[in-house]
Amino acid sequence: MRIGIFGGTFDPIHNGHLLLAEQCREQAALDEVWLIPAGSPPHKETTGITAGKQRREMLEFAIAGNPSFVIQDLELHRDGPSYTVDTLQQLKESHPTNDFFLIIGADSVRDFHTWREPEAILEQAHLIGVNRPNISLPDLGNLTDKLGETVITKISWVTMPGIDLSSTDIRQRVRENKSVRYMTPRAVEVYIHNNRLYLD
Repeated sequence: MRIGIFGGTFDPIHNGHLLLAEQCREQAALDEVWLIPAGSPPHKETTGITAGKQRREMLEFAIAGNPSFVIQDLELHRDGPSYTVDTLQQLKESHPTNDFFLIIGADSVRDFHTWREPEAILEQAHLIGVNRPNISLPDLGNLTDKLGETVITKISWVTMPGIDLSSTDIRQRVRENKSVRYMTPRAVEVYIHNNRLYLD
């Protein structure tokens, strides 16, 4: 199977995440997209991140009824920082016949050479770079200088419709008692309200 790997804190998951996952599934001919909520992401401040159990539950509500989207919560059970290379290695060991495609933003593709063990990541997965329409693809000069020209053959591109949503903005709107309707699935909106998330 061709499996897209889409990681993030998902705090909360919103409609932009879901649209991105669906566009990647369709444009890259993926059989499934596995959403992986981050445990302790190495590039983010972890204080204030909602508990993994609640982020996973919001994911469950968000993807209910879509058999092409699957939650893999292995990072939530890992102590210390969660690195992509470790996650991919674990997935490859448990699913050796799958072909994995790591879904990341265009800017992350540009800076991919700065990630932990990028060569090892490329041994286990292809990259799907997500770009906005009418925006030029990033300069990959540093990437090819560090990893060689053949890295380009491991990258495919998906164009993401221009939808401007962020989890940070949603959390801020909740704190300010503003509407988040149509920004996140209705079931997630209700979950946020019922569990009094993002009020502090």
